[in-house]
Amino acid sequence: MLKSHFNKNLTEAGCDEAGRGCLAGPVFAASVILPPDFRNTELNDSKKLSRKLREKLRKIIEAESIAYAVAKINAPEIDEINILNASIKAMHLAVNGLKVRPDFLLIDGNRFKPYEGIPHKCFVKGDGRFLTIAAASVLAKTYRDEFMMQADKKYPQYGWKSNKGYPTLAHKMAIQEFGLTPLHRRSFNYNLQLKISF
Repeated sequence: MLKSHFNKNLTEAGCDEAGRGCLAGPVFAASVILPPDFRNTELNDSKKLSRKLREKLRKIIEAESIAYAVAKINAPEIDEINILNASIKAMHLAVNGLKVRPDFLLIDGNRFKPYEGIPHKCFVKGDGRFLTIAAASVLAKTYRDEFMMQADKKYPQYGWKSNKGYPTLAHKMAIQEFGLTPLHRRSFNYNLQLKISF
């Protein structure tokens, strides 16, 4: 099981984002405060979990957390402020949405900007180390996937139902054929010179 805390005597919120490397759709972030006695052996980095298990854990997290919040930054703003700043801003918005103010923030990754006087620490691959960050990763991932599944109904030709906006070959070929939608990030390098080997 992942670690339950970094600072035993502080109210900690874990923060993580989803969709940073996508070509389309918002970047989502979540922040979660779990009870001190929360335990779950299945909770881990959302990328290592099946969709079914992520959905199961999302319900547990939402039911048992002390507080949680999810936020997103849409493609036009990502283009305006860049994806790193958008990811950090989304995490700030998620922390801002918590109904309980944490004493300390555990951040997945290696970059963050201080949030309103709350101390923080960054952890590379933190979603595989701490329960609170893993919980945030599950919420960010499931909320974003849900958004892209809905977007797929409007733009089915891009295959978002399966690729969720990530730069798969099929997605890039669809962009080459149909162009960009309002959900695509125009500041990203699409690398559409596709190499076909025989």
